[in-house]
Amino acid sequence: MVAQIKNLINSVKDYIANTDKLLWLLTLSATVYSFILIYSLQRATDSNYLQSQIIAVGIGILGAIIFSVIDYINLLKYWYIWAIVGILLAVSVFLFGITVTGTDDTAWIRLPGGMTFQPSELMKICFIITFSKHLAYTVENGLIKNIKGVLLLFIHAMIPIVIIHFQGDDGSALIFLMMFAIMAFTAGVQLRYFAIALGAVIICIPFIWRFVMNDEHRNRILALFDLDGNALTDYGWQQYQGKVSIASGGIFGSGIGKGTRVQNNIVPEQQNDFIFTVAGEELGFVGCIVLILILILLMVKIIVIAIKSKDIAGRCICYGLFGMLTTQTIINLGMVLGFLPVVGITLPFFSQGGTSAMSMFFGVGLVQSVYLHNKMEIDDKLSGKYKLLLKNEFFD
Repeated sequence: MVAQIKNLINSVKDYIANTDKLLWLLTLSATVYSFILIYSLQRATDSNYLQSQIIAVGIGILGAIIFSVIDYINLLKYWYIWAIVGILLAVSVFLFGITVTGTDDTAWIRLPGGMTFQPSELMKICFIITFSKHLAYTVENGLIKNIKGVLLLFIHAMIPIVIIHFQGDDGSALIFLMMFAIMAFTAGVQLRYFAIALGAVIICIPFIWRFVMNDEHRNRILALFDLDGNALTDYGWQQYQGKVSIASGGIFGSGIGKGTRVQNNIVPEQQNDFIFTVAGEELGFVGCIVLILILILLMVKIIVIAIKSKDIAGRCICYGLFGMLTTQTIINLGMVLGFLPVVGITLPFFSQGGTSAMSMFFGVGLVQSVYLHNKMEIDDKLSGKYKLLLKNEFFD
């Protein structure tokens, strides 16, 4: 028994020594920051948001550790299992999906105990794995500059995008689209294909506006340009109140637990998409800068791991999480500050939402797997060279 405990302790020490500690530190820093914000804002409601968030983060950390110790090559080897899981997650919404308060789409499933679960968040992890495998195959077989190869990549990406669109969750569909674009670009898909796609989108804007978007979508966009202020009482109300809350915080904010606007729950969904307004009011400009800086450092760290990856598959996994983290951050802050329409995108690691938190941690686990197993391979090679050097020194 004692020997088993010692082995476990040694395994934990080895894990901590070999994983990217800065990536863990930044991830956990964002999480603790979010706990502080959620603890403060939940005084405005009867819900215990912090408790459910802690449980979700606990599951996310456990999943991240499991993902990180499994060689990502083995994860990609069984890509078809992840594809099946992604399809099952997508189909489950059409069978059991519900619409939760504050949303207009059927993208959630109610779990026992009253908790809800958003399958599209975990579909992002499945997509990162399957699309990384597809990109690696395309590059390794010299098809990345072939129009047929690029078209197959596009079809792969459109499967989850179309499914999620029909669920009514166009915000998540947009994230998948941006993840596809970033992963494909960094894998070597030529710019001309992106130019063609962009041209096609521009040409189709009138069709999209008329037949794809509903009145809700159009009004949210028009609210950004409503100079008369009529939208402030309707589709622009949430953004207007959010900006007032951020401005009211000044340089250092009113202090955690002291924001009157947070207390009165003036900004709708301040625990989810608009949690940045809580940081703005109670921690001020300094708190907002710290929040943004943590996210930027996370993005940079992921890029560094991607650059150092020994193969295209590892780089694709890293850029998949980078795309997920970056686009969600930009879109969330853009809509909170009134530069982009409200599309229901959470702020990574900060917004209250169990499925979102878990998926981000699972993504970090994938990146840690790339870092850990690349490092182990390099260490093995160095160890081999050292042993060869000793052999030459003493026996030659």
